[in-house]
Amino acid sequence: MVMNELKKYTDQFKTREKLQPVFFIGHGSPMNGIEQNIFSKKWQEIGKSIDLPCAVLVVSAHWLSRGTLITAMSEPKTIHDFGGFPQELFDVQYPAPGSPFLAEETTKLITSTNVGLDHDWGLDHGTWTVVRHMFPDANVPVLQLSIDYYQPASYHYNLAKELYSLRKRGVLIIGSGNMIHNLRMIDWNNMSTPGFGYDWAQSLNETLKKKIISKEHQSLIAYHSMGEAAKLAIPTPDHYYPMLYSLALMDDKDDVEIFNDEYVGGSLSMTSFRFG
Repeated sequence: MVMNELKKYTDQFKTREKLQPVFFIGHGSPMNGIEQNIFSKKWQEIGKSIDLPCAVLVVSAHWLSRGTLITAMSEPKTIHDFGGFPQELFDVQYPAPGSPFLAEETTKLITSTNVGLDHDWGLDHGTWTVVRHMFPDANVPVLQLSIDYYQPASYHYNLAKELYSLRKRGVLIIGSGNMIHNLRMIDWNNMSTPGFGYDWAQSLNETLKKKIISKEHQSLIAYHSMGEAAKLAIPTPDHYYPMLYSLALMDDKDDVEIFNDEYVGGSLSMTSFRFG
């Protein structure tokens, strides 16, 4: 019986004819995890529009590590890695299962570095605030891959390329961060003003979108060369690196769809994209 169940489980991850899409999602405030707004409603639409994946693998801006790790527990905890929000948000639990099998398989795919199996992390708000809208029944295994914060942009892009075969095996891969992300410069008085973005935020956001659509990946990796706007919009790369993971998984046939292309508080962009 145990062997039959294992075979049934592992068969889910066999190669399929249709590639899973890949997403980069601007996750923004943790409150998006419980609010009904234009962002969360789009995430709900996405969940209904795609084939149910056999698992979801998220690269979140909120798991920074030394070395690359992947969650390998059967029951990942819901992490409330924030402060100053309503109790309602802290009460949320997203009880999606993990997948030790997929975690182990993923470590075998990545040969450029040793990937550690992690049993301590869980699902941080860069993951569950988005995925709980996409799959509210928590019936799909969810894993996270950490960001080795001591490595350059090219490392993350090249590592992500090694995950490409997961698209063929029914795994939905999501990079979760924000293309434009400068919390220190947020205008809190204009948080609810639609379309309010500083000139430099809008300028870089438009540049990044054009480069994403035209698949100019090398210049996106070298974001430091984009001038003063990039310095303001990407003061630290934690929320930018997840986008590189998503970009690396494109193939030549993938079209790009931009969505949730909105500014928040002047210095934050929710701009997201899907391909495949």
